[in-house]
Amino acid sequence: MSPDGTGPLGERAANFARLAAENVTREYPNAPAHLVGGPDELIPPRAHHPAFYGAYDWHSSVHMHWLLVRLLRRHPERIEADAVLRVLDAHLTPRALAVEADYLRSHPSFERPYGWAWLLALTAETAALADGDGEPARRARHWHAALAPAARTVDELVRAWLPKATYPVRHGTHANSAFALGLVLDSAERAGVPGLAGPVGAAVRGWYLPDHGAATRWEPSGQDFLSPLLCEADAVRRVLPAAEFARWLTAFLPELGDETAAATGPFLTPPRVSDPADPQIGHLLGLCLSRSAALTHLAGALPDGDARRPVLTAAARTHLGAGLPATTSGDFTTDHWLATFAVLALEG
Repeated sequence: MSPDGTGPLGERAANFARLAAENVTREYPNAPAHLVGGPDELIPPRAHHPAFYGAYDWHSSVHMHWLLVRLLRRHPERIEADAVLRVLDAHLTPRALAVEADYLRSHPSFERPYGWAWLLALTAETAALADGDGEPARRARHWHAALAPAARTVDELVRAWLPKATYPVRHGTHANSAFALGLVLDSAERAGVPGLAGPVGAAVRGWYLPDHGAATRWEPSGQDFLSPLLCEADAVRRVLPAAEFARWLTAFLPELGDETAAATGPFLTPPRVSDPADPQIGHLLGLCLSRSAALTHLAGALPDGDARRPVLTAAARTHLGAGLPATTSGDFTTDHWLATFAVLALEG
């Protein structure tokens, strides 16, 4: 903690809030994921996405809005709160979010599952802020109500998708099943769709509990921003009691039992990022931060005295130190998304 008690997130809150507000209001450059069905659909991004048109792509816009709400809740005194409130008031309106919900319903594979999970996380974060007092809480009640139809749409989409999803997606980018389902488990109740935790938890158990003997030497891949193995373990952590989870982790990642090899091997060592400005190679900066968050969660889920705890905790700190300097680099390639993952790591 800092002398004033703000902690590492508080120290960065003003920069992160300013960065997020700039991103979500910047329409271009833009990487739309809309499948163009004809020339009449060649229209500006905000026509399809009046709330989430900025920050380069839809999912980044959603989670940068989450970041703004989180900072309002955690550190309102450290940010330009009035400016943040104006942005959120302009975007999280019933009319704009009704368009977003209609789009999701009409395009049932759009942003599946990563963007869906972040929309539930945003909805849950507005509910958490709304539980407080003062003007931000009052505004958050309106945002939460406006987001509710989109959250219910995501609930319907997830329930329709899971029975068809015979296998999980295990690679370390947006389609990764474990990261998204973990985020859904964290968010479903406060997002107003508590019943979703049941089928999502069942999917996590069915897909991942049989896994064992994972080989850490296959990670990372060249454009990962998520660790497939750590995301899986972090998802399973959410559905098992602590003692049972510790046994499962031993079977799943037996290499962590060799503390020396684990601490020095590439799995727990930050990746080398040869070109941070490359949109795909730069994903590895996010891998540092998402690994840090997952490692912290896993260490906290293990019992006192477990020899893996200090190894995982030390690796989390090393990864955090490697990723944090890039969060406000001035390069839009990373600035449009990386701060969100910094917050996940800082609050891990």
